[in-house]
Amino acid sequence: MSAPHTQNRHLPDRLQTPAMRALRSWEALLVVVFILIFTANSFASPYFLNVWNLSDATFNFTEKAMIAFAMAMLIIAGEIDLSVASIIALASTAMGLVMSAGYGVPVIVVTGIAVGLICGAINGVLVAGMNLPSIVVTIGTMSLFRGVSFIILGDQAFTGYPKEFAFFGQGYVFWVISFELFLFAITAVIFYILLHRTNFGRAVFVIGNNPVGALFSGVRVARVRFILFLLTGLMSGIAAVCLTSRLGSTRPSIATGMELEIITMVVLGGVNILGGSGSILGVVLAAFIMGMVTFGIGLLNVPGIVMSIFLGLLLIAVIAAPKLIWRK
Repeated sequence: MSAPHTQNRHLPDRLQTPAMRALRSWEALLVVVFILIFTANSFASPYFLNVWNLSDATFNFTEKAMIAFAMAMLIIAGEIDLSVASIIALASTAMGLVMSAGYGVPVIVVTGIAVGLICGAINGVLVAGMNLPSIVVTIGTMSLFRGVSFIILGDQAFTGYPKEFAFFGQGYVFWVISFELFLFAITAVIFYILLHRTNFGRAVFVIGNNPVGALFSGVRVARVRFILFLLTGLMSGIAAVCLTSRLGSTRPSIATGMELEIITMVVLGGVNILGGSGSILGVVLAAFIMGMVTFGIGLLNVPGIVMSIFLGLLLIAVIAAPKLIWRK
């Protein structure tokens, strides 16, 4: 959750330099946290600083982070999408169906992305078109999309994807730079420009701060909201391609619980859960922090349930911390 703007007790804001404001930012705090976690992991395990192990650690967050970029914009606009993990399940199931029908890698990939877009459009129509609460709508579609996957697959799984398909989730573009990490970097830049350097991004902030005022100011609120749900659907479809490729199989339980990790990543990145403020840079830093924590816990052979407990506590902490730190 982003920290509320407060004046320095010794200098008024107009006398503070950009460097001073940067050092007081939430992103600066995240950098410090990342350095501390990285240092602790390097002492906790002798295997942590291996360059290939660090490369493997990025698989812990790249798929989630790509969705988190779109989710951040959606939350800044005052909405939320709890169905993203279920969109992954449905998109993965659709990819399995076309693979079983004998289609090649291009069709498999396009199918996953297309299903993500369709699911995002469904959420967008219900929220932006019919003015229904996004939290209620996406709880419903969360059950709907995954339910369809369970109906199609039951307790079965799709396996036997083409060898070429493995590149999207397991391949490397250069040395230790995986395709997923490369795609993560590209999407981070795209979403940074979209949110912080375009009129569309400014409209997202305006809607999050005052949707009624935005409407009377000429902002096409419904269209912006619809596009934001399309973006979360699109990124969920892309994540489905990467995750299915990395696992090499499709099960209806794929990505279960991922929506909690994505929302935690967004809020840890400084995005106000109530809307109106946040940054893509913060989400990038939060992604690396969560990835390093997950990887460090894995190296220490800590049970997975501990990570679930940690995520729950982290989500509560990052929402409560700014209120405690900056409370007047």
